[in-house]
Amino acid sequence: MMIPVCRLADLPRGEARRLDIDPPVSVFHTDDGELFAVDDTCTHQDASLADGWLEGCEVECPLHASKFDLRTGTVDAPPAKRPVRTHEVHVEDGMIHVQLSTDAPNLPPCITSRLAGGVA
Repeated sequence: MMIPVCRLADLPRGEARRLDIDPPVSVFHTDDGELFAVDDTCTHQDASLADGWLEGCEVECPLHASKFDLRTGTVDAPPAKRPVRTHEVHVEDGMIHVQLSTDAPNLPPCITSRLAGGVA
């Protein structure tokens, strides 16, 4: 599924735009002008990666400082252990679009438990 995000001109370099879909996805525009999209929720705990710190092609979770590579989704610092799901980004006629991955998301235990009907 292809989802429109915003105009490229409306997403400054070094910023992120969160899409309130289920699960949320964030699009990052790096200082070098690259665009990446990943699931917005840290795989360790329910925190928005769009609220984190972008440095190069990595985003640092605002809660516990786990870092995720925006190119691959891999995590390089605990406490997160699982990668975030990545999505394809396309720019057509100045508009950013995200092609959602068909892979299953790696949601944090507190969300997985809640979705399964357990207590978070």
